[in-house]
Amino acid sequence: MEAVRLAQEADQPIVAALLAQALRTARTMRGGPALVGSSTSPDDLLERWTAVDAAGGPSGGDPAVIFLGEFHQAVVGLGAAQTFRRQEAAGAPSGRIECCWVEEEARGVGVGTALMEAMVSWCAAQGCADLDALALPGDRSTKQRLEAAGFTARLLTLNRRLD
Repeated sequence: MEAVRLAQEADQPIVAALLAQALRTARTMRGGPALVGSSTSPDDLLERWTAVDAAGGPSGGDPAVIFLGEFHQAVVGLGAAQTFRRQEAAGAPSGRIECCWVEEEARGVGVGTALMEAMVSWCAAQGCADLDALALPGDRSTKQRLEAAGFTARLLTLNRRLD
């Protein structure tokens, strides 16, 4: 049975391991290196997400959260979300899903869906007016999962190398 829970300080090793898997996979996909950069490490991301100030958000930043997805009580996935303020919009904050990753062997059993639902609910509880999530070009399964969760594409960024 799948379950989702908030990550705790004691979960840092498994969070780092899952982030490493997610980064490794993203770097092999079209557009992945541009998204995560070649120098981004799990430790960098973990520090970003666990450097929490008294207000509950990243030091000096907006509220953020890491959820862990479990299947039969084994941690097999993670989801990270954050709120932010759009420059062009006043009022309610927006939410952003920074990462949603499930180990390949545990896919298709509902862990990713449960993580997505937890992040959407968390962003709604933070008062977010909307929620962004990214999908790499050609990653049809992620795009389909996001569309099934109610997301619609609103912007495509195309790039042309000049070297």
